[in-house]
Amino acid sequence: MPRRAPLPPPPPPVEIRTWTGREAMLADRAVVLGELVKMHVGPGRLGLLWMWAALAAIGWSLVGTGIIMFEQAIDLVDFVSVIGGIVSLVIGAAVLIPAVAFLCLGVSRDRKVRTLLTAWGALARDPERDRRLRMPEMSLIWLLLSFGLGAVGLALCVIGPASARPGRDTYGLVALVVGVGMVAWLTALIGAVRPWRTAAGWWVS
Repeated sequence: MPRRAPLPPPPPPVEIRTWTGREAMLADRAVVLGELVKMHVGPGRLGLLWMWAALAAIGWSLVGTGIIMFEQAIDLVDFVSVIGGIVSLVIGAAVLIPAVAFLCLGVSRDRKVRTLLTAWGALARDPERDRRLRMPEMSLIWLLLSFGLGAVGLALCVIGPASARPGRDTYGLVALVVGVGMVAWLTALIGAVRPWRTAAGWWVS
């Protein structure tokens, strides 16, 4: 698992602040906000999100494959397919569960980052430095990738069940396609909720 940088502390209470002047406070504010913005929409955060989402999709694909093998075993009375289905389900669960857990941990960490951004941004207004922290190019990359992934996920969720035919496509195949589509759709939603606000400098709004 990639090592994550520790979160910076919140700004100190008013009664114990030791800044020598407003400029020193604004300089520290800019440094901390810069680190927090990178943790929020930086390329490393995007890579982690997509990595865990890809592992979740792979895990669900293995689970869906196991379901398909069980369906085939029932139809053909094939014990080899039963064993293969069990192995596929176990491996799929071993990949899917940690990936989902780390995705949830990432969402929780994002919430903490947003809280810190708001706290440090509320110290003062500094339009010039804040303008440099908005990362519009990276935010645009987040939005475009999230839009594309969301479109693919939505298409899989809709087209998969709609194109299934009784007797030809199994329930396991439909579950596999819809599950992968849901992973893509939820990942796109996670990735789309933050970049447009970051580009607008929401921590001082």
